[in-house]
Amino acid sequence: MATYMFPGQGSQVKGMGSDLFAKFPEQVQQADEVLGYSIEELCVHDPRKQMGNTEFTQPALYVVDALTFLEKSSDGIKPSYFIGHSLGEYVALFAAGAFDFVTGLKFVKKRGELMAQASGGGMLAVVDLSLDRIKALLENNGLNAIDFANFNSSKQIVLSGLIADIQRANDLLSQEAMMCVPLRVSGAFHSRYMQSVADEFKQFIEPFTLTPLHTQVIANVSAEPYADEHIKASLVKQIINPVRWAETISYLKNKGESEFVEIGPGTVLTRLMAQN
Repeated sequence: MATYMFPGQGSQVKGMGSDLFAKFPEQVQQADEVLGYSIEELCVHDPRKQMGNTEFTQPALYVVDALTFLEKSSDGIKPSYFIGHSLGEYVALFAAGAFDFVTGLKFVKKRGELMAQASGGGMLAVVDLSLDRIKALLENNGLNAIDFANFNSSKQIVLSGLIADIQRANDLLSQEAMMCVPLRVSGAFHSRYMQSVADEFKQFIEPFTLTPLHTQVIANVSAEPYADEHIKASLVKQIINPVRWAETISYLKNKGESEFVEIGPGTVLTRLMAQN
């Protein structure tokens, strides 16, 4: 049995999904109606250079991940688990039956719009510096207002905070880390600074009715299987809490999972697997 992994923001690339849109005209039409623009034009041609904007990135990736899954499902294989990185978790929940394609897209559209409004924040990927050392350096230099956003692997940790703090952290940590990479985002995602976004998102998803999962999904916020009654709460928490990806992979390996298949554009998650 396999675990299907759905990538999130950072995996987008112009041209993605070009071989999928013609195969799923119903879903493409639904997406165009929900979004108010052509999802195929955005993903394949990106004429207005919007793909890198969070408001457009998130729906685009959701649609391409979901269509990739639908195509893959035709082989009849039933994965034992679904996991998704940040935005990708919405596709994992769609795949597991929590909601239909359109409902998931509505969630992601709203999430992308709200997160795109965040400003003044930044994120920093730190490569090959231990968690304990990062914590010590931040603490010793008065950078306690920085949060941990992603625990991606034993070698990659992502920080989130106000832009001036992130710049200071970059200067500081790059002296010891193998590499520090500022991410191209407008806000401090997965941190305390997204609380107002989380509050507004909670109000938006509250009226929707979700369905019990038919396949286990491991939650970003807990690195443990979702309980049906906690899905909405976890999606809200995910906005202000770190993505515990390395722990998620460890949990599944401890359950005997050995085959991990990335469903969507790129190989970001597959490359992270090599570090876990």
